[in-house]
Amino acid sequence: MSAITPIIEAYVGEYASGKSENAVNRAMELCRKALPVTLVDLDTVEPVYTIRPIKRELEAMGMTVVAWETRDTVGLGEAGNVMKGAMRWVLRRSGNIIMDVGYGVHGARIFNLIEGAYENPYLEIIAVINMSRPFTATVDRIVDYVSTLGRVDALLNNTHMAEETTVEIVQNGARGIAEAGRILGLPLIATAAVGEIADRIGARDCVGSPVRPLERIMPKTFW
Repeated sequence: MSAITPIIEAYVGEYASGKSENAVNRAMELCRKALPVTLVDLDTVEPVYTIRPIKRELEAMGMTVVAWETRDTVGLGEAGNVMKGAMRWVLRRSGNIIMDVGYGVHGARIFNLIEGAYENPYLEIIAVINMSRPFTATVDRIVDYVSTLGRVDALLNNTHMAEETTVEIVQNGARGIAEAGRILGLPLIATAAVGEIADRIGARDCVGSPVRPLERIMPKTFW
């Protein structure tokens, strides 16, 4: 019997791109399928919206969460932005691993501290793009921004405007990000949208990428 290929994904992106929301939702998706999953909080840049306040809630779903707990840190944002020892060696764990990485180029540098990151044959680094954000509002800006992040293996469309999001906004994002991916030589692996919008789009977006429904978890994690 052949070994099962693990899913090992790291989510990077601009501030407020939705990378944490997508990382958490991806881990929840795998957990609901009864697959072993470890969710890792690697946001050492400015961890204000962080997995810490929902760590126990996520663990109750059956996943392993490698993260600080809020009670173990002091202050707002800047405090606790250091790695736990378990984070450095996380790729030695078995099963599926989902990593939430801090925003921007400084966040992406965390891979230099993760043992075996660049040698791991299963690791996929996914840049989450929201075309409603200034740094990634056009195809050219997406190309320039992603080029600063170092290694990126795929793009994910998470274009939204919070409560003002429409199907058209999400689909325009899919078109723009797919074009940026073509220039960069990177696939658009999915479009993510909150459940109501995802249901209206259907199983695939306008460029043929699968649609991932999102449950909004992160708004309650501000600490």
